[in-house]
Amino acid sequence: MNTLESMRIDKWLWCARFYKTRGLAAEEIGKGRVTINGLAIKASRDVRPGDTVALRQGQVPRTVVVRALSNMRGPAPVAQQLYEETAESIAAREKAQELRRLAPEPAATLQEGRPTKRDRRDIDRARDWGSRWSASIDD
Repeated sequence: MNTLESMRIDKWLWCARFYKTRGLAAEEIGKGRVTINGLAIKASRDVRPGDTVALRQGQVPRTVVVRALSNMRGPAPVAQQLYEETAESIAAREKAQELRRLAPEPAATLQEGRPTKRDRRDIDRARDWGSRWSASIDD
């Protein structure tokens, strides 16, 4: 880690491994999903140690405090030293994870699934497709 005073937020989010590419980080910033100290920002905004960054990774909201800056993207253990997640953010993330775990299986709510071969034959017989010789309306 270098002793930088500030760096672009999109680059920092990439170095801290919140997003896979700088382009994705910039896209999320453009959509308003990333704020610094509660303010909406642009991808070129500088971030400094001590700033609070609120972001969303997929459906998971996170709030982190910037601890350090790095010029390069390193392994995950090094990237985790660049920030510290707030206690409220950790609690909210764990609560959301528990709610997802306890949520019912989406497929279990389906009453009728895809028709079987037998069902398809019954549907075709009910529609009586065999008696028509073309798709046009007969006069």
